[in-house]
Amino acid sequence: MGEAKRRKEALGEKYGQPQQERIMSWVPITKSQAEIFVKWTTRGAWIGIGVMVAAWVTIRFIGPAFGWWQVV
Repeated sequence: MGEAKRRKEALGEKYGQPQQERIMSWVPITKSQAEIFVKWTTRGAWIGIGVMVAAWVTIRFIGPAFGWWQVV
């Protein structure tokens, strides 16, 4: 008997359904919710880095080039 058949017998009707397994028993967050959180925060961090670089380029190069201000 293969592993999939053993797993199907052990899980019964829960076989093939996404498991809502918690990170820790006392934390009300599932593993899938934690993965989504990590995905969004990583994306937000990269967006923040991009905004910071764009602001730095504007302050350091674009503004002085157009005479908006002088970098001291």
